[in-house]
Amino acid sequence: MALLSVNSIRVFYDKIEALKGVSLEVEEKKIVTLVGANGAGKSTTLRAISGLLHPRHGEIRFDGKPLISHGAHEIAAMGLVQVPEGRRIFGRLTVDENLQMGAFTRKDRREVAADKEKMMSLFPRLRERLKQIAGTLSGGEQQMVATARAMMARPRALLMDEPSMGLAPMMVEQVFETIRTINAQGVTILLVEQNALMALSIADYGYVLESGHIVLSGKGAELIDDERVRRAYLG
Repeated sequence: MALLSVNSIRVFYDKIEALKGVSLEVEEKKIVTLVGANGAGKSTTLRAISGLLHPRHGEIRFDGKPLISHGAHEIAAMGLVQVPEGRRIFGRLTVDENLQMGAFTRKDRREVAADKEKMMSLFPRLRERLKQIAGTLSGGEQQMVATARAMMARPRALLMDEPSMGLAPMMVEQVFETIRTINAQGVTILLVEQNALMALSIADYGYVLESGHIVLSGKGAELIDDERVRRAYLG
């Protein structure tokens, strides 16, 4: 059984239907990517899964448990944590305070300290900037903070929304290498990404979303070789 399953969800913004029966599955410890053009519904899908939007129809399950009746904070506490588009860090707090916010619901202080040390190993640059105001960091460093903050919650699965947006090419490569590393540690990842080639190259499985519909799915390598995907998204 998939760790995360989305079955025929329909999401509306007022009377506008943004998702028109989207279904997908994410197996445990896999990387699954959702690609598509701007406005296709990728971020809306993640927001529906994380409880920030509420589908009018359909079902979402995480580890067999229904999610639609739960709030975003409850879903995060279950181990399904989102790294939002645009990073959305606490810009007036220090890097250290941002990481502490990621562990806000946890009571195991010793383990929290150990996990923070793991984040310093994963993102060595953050060790030098722990006392720096997070809003003064570069875009790449802020993405590190956003990802590390999510990891401090000890997620079973991460929802990552456009993690490479606005970053320099060298930093983009580092972001994707970090995603691989996190996944290798046993964290399941559902990735939304404009850079379809990079996303599909690391994905075990992928879905193509167009105008609120899933129009294509398959293994990441297969989708890279699919002429329709290459023509529409890979240039």
